[in-house]
Amino acid sequence: MAHFSGEDQAMLQAMLRQLFQNVKEKITGAPSLECAEEILLHLEETDENFHNYEFVKYLRQHICNTLGSMIEEEMEKWTSDQNQSEESGYDTVVQHVTKRTQESKEYKEMMHSLKNTMMVVVESMINKFEEDEMRSQERQKKMQKEKSSSYCTDNCSDSDSSFNQSYKFCQGKLQLILDQLDPGQPKEVRYEALHTLCSAPPSDVLTCENWTTLCEKLTMSLSDPDPVFSDRILKFYAQTFTLSPLHLTKEIYTSIAKYLEIYFLSRENHIPPISAGIDITSPNVIRLLKKVRLLNEYQKEAPSFWIRHPEKYMEEIVESTLSLLSLKHDQSHLVSQKVLHPIYFLVLVDTKAVWFKKWMHGYYSRTVVLRLLEKKYKSLITTAVQQCVQYFELCETMKADETGGHSKHCGNKQKTFFYSGQELQYIYFIHSLCLLGRLLIYTQGRKLFPIKLKNRKDSLSLTDLLVLFTQLIYYSPSCPKMTSAAHLENYSPASMVTEVLQILCDQKECAVECLYNSTVVEALLQPIHNLMRGTKAAPNCSETALIYIADVLARIASVEEGLTLLLYGENMNSSKEKSSTGAHIIAQFLKKLLDEDISIFSGSEMLPMVKGAFISTCCQIYGTCEGLQVLIPYSLHESLAKAWKKTSLLSDRIPTPVEDSDSVSSISQESQNIMAWEENLLDGLLNFAATPKGLLLLQRTDAINECVTFMFNRYAKKLQISRHKKFDCGVLVTQVASTAAGAVALQRSGFVNALITELWANLECGRDDVRVTHPRATPVDPIDQSCQKSFLALVNFLSYPAVYELVGNQDLPNKAEYSLREVPTCIIDIIDRLIILNSEAKIRSLFNYEQSHIFGLRLLSVICCSLDTLLLLEAQYQVSEILLRAQEESILETSEGHRDFIIDGLSVERNHVLVRMNLIGGPVERILPPRMLEKGDDPYPWPMFSSYPLPNCYLSEVTRNADLKQDSDLSKILLHFKMSDKQTEWIENCQRQFCKMMKAKPDMISGGALVELLENFVLHLSESPSECYFPSVEYTATDANVKNESLSLVQQLGIQMTVRYGKFLNLLKDGAEHDLTWVLKHSERFLKQQRALVKSSLLCLQGGCAGHDWFVSSLFMLMLGDRQKTLRFLQQFSRLLASAFLWLPRLHISRCLPVDTIESGIHPVYFCSTHYIEMLLKAEVPLVFSAFHMSGFAPSQICLQWITQCFWNYLDWIEICHYIATCVFLGPDYQVYICIAIFRHLQQDILQHTQTQDLQVFLKEEALHGFRVSDYFEYMEILEQNYRPVLLRDMRNIRAQST
Repeated sequence: MAHFSGEDQAMLQAMLRQLFQNVKEKITGAPSLECAEEILLHLEETDENFHNYEFVKYLRQHICNTLGSMIEEEMEKWTSDQNQSEESGYDTVVQHVTKRTQESKEYKEMMHSLKNTMMVVVESMINKFEEDEMRSQERQKKMQKEKSSSYCTDNCSDSDSSFNQSYKFCQGKLQLILDQLDPGQPKEVRYEALHTLCSAPPSDVLTCENWTTLCEKLTMSLSDPDPVFSDRILKFYAQTFTLSPLHLTKEIYTSIAKYLEIYFLSRENHIPPISAGIDITSPNVIRLLKKVRLLNEYQKEAPSFWIRHPEKYMEEIVESTLSLLSLKHDQSHLVSQKVLHPIYFLVLVDTKAVWFKKWMHGYYSRTVVLRLLEKKYKSLITTAVQQCVQYFELCETMKADETGGHSKHCGNKQKTFFYSGQELQYIYFIHSLCLLGRLLIYTQGRKLFPIKLKNRKDSLSLTDLLVLFTQLIYYSPSCPKMTSAAHLENYSPASMVTEVLQILCDQKECAVECLYNSTVVEALLQPIHNLMRGTKAAPNCSETALIYIADVLARIASVEEGLTLLLYGENMNSSKEKSSTGAHIIAQFLKKLLDEDISIFSGSEMLPMVKGAFISTCCQIYGTCEGLQVLIPYSLHESLAKAWKKTSLLSDRIPTPVEDSDSVSSISQESQNIMAWEENLLDGLLNFAATPKGLLLLQRTDAINECVTFMFNRYAKKLQISRHKKFDCGVLVTQVASTAAGAVALQRSGFVNALITELWANLECGRDDVRVTHPRATPVDPIDQSCQKSFLALVNFLSYPAVYELVGNQDLPNKAEYSLREVPTCIIDIIDRLIILNSEAKIRSLFNYEQSHIFGLRLLSVICCSLDTLLLLEAQYQVSEILLRAQEESILETSEGHRDFIIDGLSVERNHVLVRMNLIGGPVERILPPRMLEKGDDPYPWPMFSSYPLPNCYLSEVTRNADLKQDSDLSKILLHFKMSDKQTEWIENCQRQFCKMMKAKPDMISGGALVELLENFVLHLSESPSECYFPSVEYTATDANVKNESLSLVQQLGIQMTVRYGKFLNLLKDGAEHDLTWVLKHSERFLKQQRALVKSSLLCLQGGCAGHDWFVSSLFMLMLGDRQKTLRFLQQFSRLLASAFLWLPRLHISRCLPVDTIESGIHPVYFCSTHYIEMLLKAEVPLVFSAFHMSGFAPSQICLQWITQCFWNYLDWIEICHYIATCVFLGPDYQVYICIAIFRHLQQDILQHTQTQDLQVFLKEEALHGFRVSDYFEYMEILEQNYRPVLLRDMRNIRAQST
């Protein structure tokens, strides 16, 4: 700048003029001068052409010429200073160099000179502004007269300025640099040429014609003995990689790769043998590693942009890389020493093969890599496999000796700069392991196997490789104890192999092909086998190795195919002992660990972690119905409960830490370890609640309260309920709430309180201290989206057992006054505040009365689909009477004396609920009014009412009691009952004829004919000792004995409901109410003789059966109200196994059941029938099973509701008759098959309502439209063939002491 000529001033003016012309619109649009300045200051951020302006290029060149050498020196100085310590980040270097540059004398002088120069230029431009404007106007006038060609020619002076010609990197300069880079030139000349090259824009250099020649010259110069010179070439390459497009950087990359190939093949370079190791402080090694590091950095970055370019560029990069890594020396001149290959240097800078992971991630590059590996470079894979095999053989040789080189490197890698030959081989092994692990994920990668290895007769298959990996977990030596945990985690062989296996497990297709076979599983289980035999599992099989094995097994068990393999082996029909399958071995091992029958690890600090890992594995197994069936014999719930009780006592004995005591830290650590172990045990016990039968086992351990509290605490903290999550909290809550003890445990844990508090915060108001930042949106839907989650959670929770335990025998608060901020805390409060609004005080206490009451009515509508819940609420709170009264208050008196109902959201909702509560019938037998208004003049044509009976329009005009004429086929069936064949043949003939009729003419199986069939069949079975499951009970009570017996109000209401339904179907006549009362009293007296004495806090175990006897009511209607026939049939039927599952009160507190089963309050229908319904549903209709889990709902709860009330309100009467007849004739297991058929029938609806997130509501409210038992008879026969032996065996075992 010292020699600033007039030509330079004109050049700068032209540059500024170009800049201002391009930003003219932005500046003129600015409202003020300050804004215009801001626009210019941030121009680089807003203008994509910023770096193309000549003025910007000029400034960049000027700064580079003035400060470039100083910046280079500062960077080199900083780098050399940091080499002795850990590597610093890029941002740190930039900040340091920028600060030093700005503080330098040269920077200040440059800024001063530049400022003076620009002031002169700008002042000159201002002075000539008017002259330029006049000249511009004259030029415009002239251009209007000239043709467009002359216009284009004259207006190009700016872009063709002398500045542009002088600063562009021209061909002559490049040729000059080429000559100056010649090795014969003096050192200073070559340095200057390289400095000039680095200062020029890379785009200009790369577009020159001589670029190819220059690239070759630079590549040759990489071998220059001067390290500074070769480093500057690498810096130029690095700069070029960053700023240039792929088609140019590809040439640089391939040239460097080719150079390295030549370098390693040249004998002049004296590549050391592997045994000599590598000293990374050696100048030659440093230079070589820098070159390899540059390639590796590009390898990792290229995949992010090469898809935007032609495939040939990417293919050249891939091929040059694979060619370099597959390079082998001609070792004919070497007798016994192996020379270092390029890959040994690559693994030093990229141990975990990140480059290969990125190349395999995208399909675009993966196909090319796999194709080249298959056709030309399979040796690279062969060498990687060979490396793993050699390492495993070395581990076998070393046995338990941890003093060898492979373990030594773990502790010394951070402290030394020298890698021995063994350490290099180990690092290469880690790289090979990661590379193979990534390769196996993909189908084409797996097709590269089997691999033929040297010194091995047989090829190494995919399974052989996976077995090798698993063996490495427990054969590889441990690292020294002083090694940092972080380092062990990253590079210990066991953790690296486990990481690879975990990735393979997460890819289902890959896992099925690689891991889910007996050979691999047996290799994983081998150390467990040996430990249980009392021998060492394998050399150095540590606790850590067992934890890794357990983790892999847990991941295998978490997938259906893997679980099946562990449960049954590869051949499910094999004669091989069942106890030898993976699940059995794991369960046996865990039981021994929990019972402390294994002494090898006794006293180890890591023993609780080993136990916890195998508990997690078993959770994956017994958390499923089929898995629990296999593991039940091992009584893991008892072992877990015993260990938990022991640990719980230990946690209570931990002394309170004393301040300033030395033992505080040790006590704190001990307490943390014990708490962690206790939580692990509770987690293991909690997983039993995932299935109905598992929940029974959990309740027998007396730990359900603690487990539910543990679940709620994790739920409240928004933590995952289980380590390997297979179900969310919703499924567990649904299962637990389906039992009385579970519902009480949920109440005690605080779950119900938290659920209701969250609901109230969304529905009405939150806590006083919650700050409201904006008003809440007005709800549009009947149940607002913010309340939907709470609504579904309440629906899941409020099964009849839960309602009876938490609401039974309790009065409503019915306060005289409610505070506006009074938040409900229990189910009674919800009923009081949202459903039964029978006072002004309750209405005034609600901020959103209509919205909240509709929520309550919707909830009432769902829970009253359980007829027992409906009768309980009616008996205790007279719900329908209160709703009718509210409807009466909605009547508007008109001037003409007419009474019209006010049509609003509440009246429509109440009308729907009243009809649903009062009317019984299946999908064809009753009509429910809609909840939505219709378009048109009459938006709600359905009549409302404020007193019973219902309007006739809600009663369906079905054919009532159409007792069809008997045909010849039915006569044949009746004839079979009178024949005296052999017992077995007689039963089979009857069943065969029944099935034939059900398939051909199902409507004939009804009315009097069905009654006669049932009576004869049950009579015959009850007189055959081999067919009787329960012992005979002598019943001698007379009418006088039961006259003073009283029925509960719930039963009385149930009788009224039954008679109303029976009269609607023309099955019952006047006086039926008295007869049904007589039957219920006798049946209650009959069952009471067989009940045991139980002391329990559960309400359901205090006295008779809590709900109404729906089976007796159904039978009474079936017998057309004949009380003598009904009672006689019940007494005969009570001896059959089917009575346990059709007639639920039959086994209520029955002496026929084990004491622990009675005390649990869980009925066999739940822990047996619904358990197998879930098990078969998963196998037969997997999409439906998945839909349940996605919805956070359990099939067992809705099935229990269906079965308890004999499908009333869900099936039409004839289908209910067919359900009962089928289970009586063909066996109680058909109860399970019918439920599976229903789910299959509803599959599309279930999937649809899973998407709309209202599956629970749909299943509870909607009748089973279109389902007929007879339509699915062939399907149920197939189910019988597949599952009957298992189901009937378990059903017959309900009297056993353990299920």
